[in-house]
Amino acid sequence: MDIQFIGENLLPGKIGQFFIVLAFAASLLSTIAYFFATRNKEIGDHSWTRLGRISFFINWASIIGIGATLFFLILNHYNEYYYVYNHSSKELPVYYIVSAFWEGQEGSFWLWAFWQALLGGVLIWKAKSWENGVMTVVAFSQVFLTSMLLGVQIFGERIGSSPFILLRDAMDLKAMVPIFSDPENYKNYLKFITDGKGLNPLLQNYWMVIHPPTLFLGFASMIVPFAYAITGLWQKRYKEWVKPAMPWALFAVMILGTGIIMGSFWAYEALNFGGFWAWDPVENASIIPWLTLIAGVHVMIAFKNTGHAFFTAIVLIFISFVLVLYASFLTRSGVLGETSVHSFTDLGMFWHLILYNVVFLAIPTGLLICRWKELPITNKDEETYSREFWMFIGALVITVACIQVIFSTSVPVFNQAFGTKFAPPIDAIKYYNQWQAPFAILVTIISGFAQFMKYKRTDPRKFYSSLISALVFSIVITTGFVFITDVYHNLMYILLTFSCIFAILSNARILGQAFGGKRKLVGAAVAHIGFALLLLGALVAAATNKPISLNVSNFIPVKDFEKVEKPGQNIVLYKNEPKKMGKYTVTYTSDTTVAPNTFYKLNFKVIDEKTGEVKEDFELNPHVQVNEKMGLIASPDTKHYLTYDIYTHITSAPEKKEDHDHNHEGHSEEENYKAPRIVNVAEGDTLHTSSGIITVKALNNQPKAKSLVLAPGDLAVGLPLEIDLNGKIYKAEPIFMIKGNNTFDFARNIDDLGLRVRFTKVLPEQKKVELQVYEKPQQAKDWVVFKSIEFPYINLYWVGTIVMVIGFLISIFRRQKEAKTV
Repeated sequence: MDIQFIGENLLPGKIGQFFIVLAFAASLLSTIAYFFATRNKEIGDHSWTRLGRISFFINWASIIGIGATLFFLILNHYNEYYYVYNHSSKELPVYYIVSAFWEGQEGSFWLWAFWQALLGGVLIWKAKSWENGVMTVVAFSQVFLTSMLLGVQIFGERIGSSPFILLRDAMDLKAMVPIFSDPENYKNYLKFITDGKGLNPLLQNYWMVIHPPTLFLGFASMIVPFAYAITGLWQKRYKEWVKPAMPWALFAVMILGTGIIMGSFWAYEALNFGGFWAWDPVENASIIPWLTLIAGVHVMIAFKNTGHAFFTAIVLIFISFVLVLYASFLTRSGVLGETSVHSFTDLGMFWHLILYNVVFLAIPTGLLICRWKELPITNKDEETYSREFWMFIGALVITVACIQVIFSTSVPVFNQAFGTKFAPPIDAIKYYNQWQAPFAILVTIISGFAQFMKYKRTDPRKFYSSLISALVFSIVITTGFVFITDVYHNLMYILLTFSCIFAILSNARILGQAFGGKRKLVGAAVAHIGFALLLLGALVAAATNKPISLNVSNFIPVKDFEKVEKPGQNIVLYKNEPKKMGKYTVTYTSDTTVAPNTFYKLNFKVIDEKTGEVKEDFELNPHVQVNEKMGLIASPDTKHYLTYDIYTHITSAPEKKEDHDHNHEGHSEEENYKAPRIVNVAEGDTLHTSSGIITVKALNNQPKAKSLVLAPGDLAVGLPLEIDLNGKIYKAEPIFMIKGNNTFDFARNIDDLGLRVRFTKVLPEQKKVELQVYEKPQQAKDWVVFKSIEFPYINLYWVGTIVMVIGFLISIFRRQKEAKTV
């Protein structure tokens, strides 16, 4: 960044790089200071703690400075910076520029570091006697995150990747673009690079504005229970750490879970694979630490209430954060290659990420080994009829389920590490669903009948007498539900439906007891009900969704269409030509191009076949973007009903090209139309065309048009026309003019209908006029191919998510009250 090329603005980049170095140095100093503060035995000496706080706040301020500088560069399109050039463009609206901020690796590492700094500030305020130990761990994690942004060379090795690296330093412009071999052109390269590459089309969705911040807040918050557990071992406070860590663990579960579900919203609304969860490797990597932390929370509760399962609780907390780091490695190391839409390319941080994982795995492992003999591990067998026993079993089931997912997801890692050639599952959704359904059944059943048990010991008679009514009601409701939702053909579906309904009813019993004053378990019960509803909605929507755009001809007149889609599940529409699709009549009415997207307006009607009455009328606006590298990128649109969704996306469309003016010498507009239909018409006459019914209205003796200029003695007459297409009225008024001894006419085009009309003669003796109607030939008409899928009971999935989050919030407030005394 030493040479001043023409047009470059280097000062913001230097400021941003200064903030990066300062953030790294401050986090390192904070780690050292808090480490020595933890070891300091002098009660009145808080000097190390003060130094740790000051340096951590400097780190926080520096991270804010990094973000402000980078956003300034992106917002003002300083394309001399590689990150700006690679992730933004002038076409993007401001809210997508925000998405561009964290599209790249550097931006997402910044986001993670920002949230972790914010949480560290809260811990400095709230952690009290735990501050020194907990903040040592948080600050040390901050050292690694800020080092990912350094982008400096040490002993020939690059450490991290800076968002402030210049374009000409990141790319060999001379080799890539021959024009830059000229020194003068190279010096003035910004004259030739006027805009950036833009945001990935798949990320141009409003969910990408809020999904990544929520997800990374979840990732960042996982460090807090981890830090409390580390401090508990370090300071030999083996039983005390659970109480202050519990609200943070619940917070992490809630936020990370919300972020994951937001991702499924994005997939459902923006991607065209026709679903909400694809078992993508990065989706898997993010959901595994969430599940292990859920297991850890349950075992922590069991340990807090009984003193049993200490080792399992602390290991699950440790492994949850390590799995977050492993998820980051999978996403950012480049090891996944093209197997995930979420993964980043390798920026040379493979070993850097490995080190982050190894260090934070080694710290808890070393502490467990050193403290092994002192750990409060009990040898007493758990009572089978106790809540803690089944909470432990439930946690074990979740852990085994996670092992299956992580093993299958890590196939690319195994292949790269050991030179093997294992292939990932061909049909990932089917593969993972088959494996995970039995685990889901076990977990929901356990979450149900564990509610009938007490800690330490439960009377078997009371247990079974309470259980039997819930079982009977669950069987009855399940029987009706599986028939209504049409999942009774598959035994696994029936069992999963039963287990979810059983979990809902069993936990609803706890809510009933809350009205009697027993509110202690309300949060857990609500969260369990939400999770069961979520599973139930996912099951029904995934098992019974079906294409409704059925094509009996099994043919689409688009070259090689059958190589990418099933023709029998797609329908081709020509503009303004209705087609029957089940109970719907679908019409492609228009399209609008707002670069780089083309929005298609598809009208759906439900018409009573006996009376012709329109019972329902709505429009969907799926859109596409033709991307040079990725081809046709389709984003669906969805009609939401209470019990199902109609999900529609474009599967093929002609590429929209710029309109050229053919109305010059040698060309006319009419060459795009068939030979005209010439008819003599009077007021009230109708004319049937393939594009609608034309009705002739009374002549207008005072027509108006921009290009119409009348001199004294000139005469102009307009012919108002109404074109009715399936109830939608289009209007046009061609004009006939007499100027001196010459006649002229002004044609009118109705582009949506592919029509052109001309008023060419007045026939006074017949009291009629001559009308010429031009229609575009069939093959010249605009067309589109679409697919519609019905997702039954998908709202159970979204409602379950909301209910689950509410349950977590209730639990967090309750546990926070308990932790205030610490």
